[in-house]
Amino acid sequence: MANPKISDSDAISSTEHSDAGAQMKDVNEKDISTPACPPNRRNVSEWEAIQMAAAGDVESIDREIDEIDAELQNLNIKSTWHKPQLRLKDPRHFTWLLVGFASMGGLLSGVDQSLISGANLYMPKSLHLNTHQVSLVSSGVPLGAVGGALMLGPLNEAVGRRMAIIVSLVLYTIGAALCAGSIDYAMMLAGRIILGLGVGLEGGTVPVYVAESVSREYRGNLVSLYQFMIALGEVLGYVIAAIFVNVPSGSWRYMLGSSLLFSTIMFAGILFMPESPRFLMHKGKTIEAWHVWKQIRGTDADARKEFFVMKHSVAEEFTFREQGVHKRFVWMDFFTVPRARRSIIYANIMVFLGQFTGINAIQYYMATLMQQVGFGDKQAVFMSLVGGGSLLIGTIPAIFYMEKFGRRFWACAMLPGFFIGLLIIGCSYLIPISNVAGAQGAYITGLIIYEGFFGSYSCLTWVIPSEVYPTYLRSYGMETSDVTLFLCSFLVTYFFAQMQEAMSRIGLTLGFYGGIAVVGWFYQLLFMPETKNKTLEEIDILFSQPTSQLVRENFRSVVVTGKDFLSGRWGKVFSPVSESDIFRKENGHKSQMGPQAQHEELMQPEKPE
Repeated sequence: MANPKISDSDAISSTEHSDAGAQMKDVNEKDISTPACPPNRRNVSEWEAIQMAAAGDVESIDREIDEIDAELQNLNIKSTWHKPQLRLKDPRHFTWLLVGFASMGGLLSGVDQSLISGANLYMPKSLHLNTHQVSLVSSGVPLGAVGGALMLGPLNEAVGRRMAIIVSLVLYTIGAALCAGSIDYAMMLAGRIILGLGVGLEGGTVPVYVAESVSREYRGNLVSLYQFMIALGEVLGYVIAAIFVNVPSGSWRYMLGSSLLFSTIMFAGILFMPESPRFLMHKGKTIEAWHVWKQIRGTDADARKEFFVMKHSVAEEFTFREQGVHKRFVWMDFFTVPRARRSIIYANIMVFLGQFTGINAIQYYMATLMQQVGFGDKQAVFMSLVGGGSLLIGTIPAIFYMEKFGRRFWACAMLPGFFIGLLIIGCSYLIPISNVAGAQGAYITGLIIYEGFFGSYSCLTWVIPSEVYPTYLRSYGMETSDVTLFLCSFLVTYFFAQMQEAMSRIGLTLGFYGGIAVVGWFYQLLFMPETKNKTLEEIDILFSQPTSQLVRENFRSVVVTGKDFLSGRWGKVFSPVSESDIFRKENGHKSQMGPQAQHEELMQPEKPE
């Protein structure tokens, strides 16, 4: 029997599958694979939901949200030891607390990356390590992080974002303890690899956890905070190394063991944080998702609209999966669905550009590189603070301005900056070592410019992968991006000494790292879409357009912006409103099927040729 309050023309299912039934009386709802929508109610597609929200159809949205809220009021959600309920009056305070504790994972990652730089001055001699063993120990974290990244998808799908972060913290603690207490090479390598497992698992989970929880207006800024915390951790690592450098015996043990303090604090804080609402929705727990949403986002009109769109987006993805041929292996959609394939290619190319321009090699071998331009052992440790500090300062503009100017502008503006830094670093190697002041001055100048611009650019490494994948593929997509990131980091770090010997210092810095930066800049100009100020569901629509349409938009943007630049119209060049935004406003979303194509049509697998 139809609900008499809802007409056939504007009826909307109160839940995407079976939320209006008896199942919803239980917080731990059953899996969404058994939908049962009343026959006289029509399903709302993601595109229709977005249009309803944009048109301000408050009556329909409120009716559906109120039904969900009524179900929530009938539940008695209690605080338990493994899932404590933290309640704050202002949702903004909850959001900042969630972002703060989650982003501490970046602090841990940064501390562990930079501590090895100082420890490498004393630890190899203490444990009697040869050059090959030192290289493997230094690259043990990124090597282990590849394993952690491979755990990311299955673990996130099985236990959720929050619990995956908790598991990563346990791995952090075990790894740091093994490193601090190492008595031989095997124990040290095992500790570094276990530490890497935690880095890989946490590094791909935290950005998604934050991106799925915060408002679109601040998503880029708050995910960028994770990179800021990595940079802050690297500076703290150099500071800790400088503090313990004069300890007469076992200074490296104090350096490597200090990260235990940070992992303990983060573990205590994350216990009180909720699960990602989008993950709960993905698992069919709509009532629990709304419960969390009210805590972290509130119940204002914008929050209700976004929840409404998110709900129907997840429902559409579920329907699409059920109709597909890869129900068991949903990750196969990365090969068969154009929208999913575009996202994985784009995200992983951006990750590759962030790693193969040399940042981790320079960070891991900072003290060694300082020695190559004439600094002594202790001077090298202290001067490493210059590079780490520049990286930290460079992330600050991204936190405040990336969401204003957009990802595309930010990437295209920052990449030439750190190429100039690489150019100066390469030229510093041409200065004779007899001119110590000149070589050191040029190197430090190039390092500051490189690290500063890269600090702003590197935020994209976390922002872009966390927002471009469909909800049902986000865990697996982040797994591929995480594997790409840490595998590239391992390759760059492990082969750094051999590459420097084979290519020469200037050849590696300017020819290899600089050459990749130049090629990457042209890729970004043509193939990088703009995703600022869009919900994750709106980004889903954006990636459903064909690549040729995106290239045409971007080429137009490059031509118009180039003319404005040459004509001195700086206000337009640095305008927060991009040419892509103007083009799409004038022309709308296009597809091979025409401007009126339904989104579900765009998500269908390509037909075999």
